[in-house]
Amino acid sequence: MHLRTFAKIATSISFAFLAACASQPQRDLASFTKADSPCFDRQAEPYTSVLDSHIHFRPFGGPAIPFKELTDYFDKTGVRFVNVYGIGQILPVDSTCTYYLDCPGTPALPSIKNDFVNAANYLEAKPNNLYLTLSMTFPDLAKPDDTMNMIRLYDKEYPKMFKWMGEVNLVKQALFGNHHEAATIEDIAKWKDFMGLLQERGIPINIHSDLGNNAEPLKYLPLMEKVVELYPNNKIVWAHMGLSKELTNIPPAEHIAIMKRFLDKDPNLMLDISWRVLYDNFFSKPVARDQYVAFFNQYSTRILPGTDFVAARAKQFPIYKEELEVNSRINQYLSDEAFRNIALGENYFKLLGIPYHAPQVCAKSGKGN
Repeated sequence: MHLRTFAKIATSISFAFLAACASQPQRDLASFTKADSPCFDRQAEPYTSVLDSHIHFRPFGGPAIPFKELTDYFDKTGVRFVNVYGIGQILPVDSTCTYYLDCPGTPALPSIKNDFVNAANYLEAKPNNLYLTLSMTFPDLAKPDDTMNMIRLYDKEYPKMFKWMGEVNLVKQALFGNHHEAATIEDIAKWKDFMGLLQERGIPINIHSDLGNNAEPLKYLPLMEKVVELYPNNKIVWAHMGLSKELTNIPPAEHIAIMKRFLDKDPNLMLDISWRVLYDNFFSKPVARDQYVAFFNQYSTRILPGTDFVAARAKQFPIYKEELEVNSRINQYLSDEAFRNIALGENYFKLLGIPYHAPQVCAKSGKGN
């Protein structure tokens, strides 16, 4: 079958599936407060994750999808737990650009603006059927000297509201054309104060750190090695498992071996499997998918799902719905235990220490254990 024809069929099936799910009653937020909630029937209920741990409520530039509209997207799709990311780097206010790759040479630099907008919107329109976790996305990991002062400003303006940090960029090659600088080994050593504060408060940090690129697949691996060496007691989430558009040819077995080595070395490290780049280049291929499924089943307590959707105003609900579905397709193949830990949010609840429970999976309803 021609690849384009297959893609059209897969897309049609996906939208048909979501249309069917839309007609089914969604579990509300209150149902996750009960340890004895009715079991989850994988044959009858959606495979899409109830958690979006990686989504940007603000775009790089230009107008955003209004806060209330965006939270309605979650309600429509059955997503009940969401990390409220700003965007780690924003374009200048006088720029007409909305996406950094469309504007090479235009600086896209860290800022506190989006985080404060998110906090203000949260206070004005906090939804009833959704658990939101505000995140600090401002730090420049290559220039960390002012990070503690900024956290104190957040504490003053929005006390005890920010419970997450990230996505922050250790190295993101896609931004090199917009004045982004990778942090160095020396820079990482200077994180000590703010990482100590995050550890004290139990705040996770989501770090974007590219492994490398197709020419040099492991070029930047020493940076993340230094992070876990220096900060083993911090709750660290590695965004996209280190993959990117710049690295699509690494053999899955090699990539998985690296991830296992890191997880075995650092019991506080978790992996973020957001972004459809992972599906398009790896999970959509049966042989690779089977390898990742076996890995996720084995390390099912160490994985967090997400979409990496960026809420620019040019986007509408169907795009978010599709991104959620595509990023959730891997869930169909997980064991029942892994499905509960990852797709139903149990890992997230334990990571944050919040009083929610993922429902047990009904016997014989899924892929088994």
